[in-house]
Amino acid sequence: MSCGKDFKSGNCVCDAVLAIHEAQKAVQKKGECVNSCFQNLLKPNGRPLDTTPFMLKGKDGKPFWATGGLTAKTDIPFNTIFFRVEHVDEDDCCATLSLLRPDPAIAFKDKCCVDPDSILAVTSLERTEFCVEVDLSCFCAIQCLDPELVG
Repeated sequence: MSCGKDFKSGNCVCDAVLAIHEAQKAVQKKGECVNSCFQNLLKPNGRPLDTTPFMLKGKDGKPFWATGGLTAKTDIPFNTIFFRVEHVDEDDCCATLSLLRPDPAIAFKDKCCVDPDSILAVTSLERTEFCVEVDLSCFCAIQCLDPELVG
């Protein structure tokens, strides 16, 4: 798949997220073959990995971010630019993304923009139960990250 070519969905970001979702589902299938291509992709060291983390950029070139942890429980609110795809609707390219909590927390300038230097300090990502619904056609870039960042 490359941008400008025939897209399954009509959008290269949507196609990329669909491919990530399919790979994650393939790894999660029970009874998977030991020599599966998807297993090699998401389990490079034999450790079970089921998440391909990624970042999205809007048409303004800025990273997309969301807030998690806003509950009545003892969760600490956090902002993140790191996501995991949970579901994609192929018909309209809407997706449910779960928020991955960065460690250490990323500093946001003016509560809207990610400090690029803070991104470089991230050493791991934690899966959370917080999600956001997005229209993938609103994004112009996706960057996949190392699955081993997710602990």
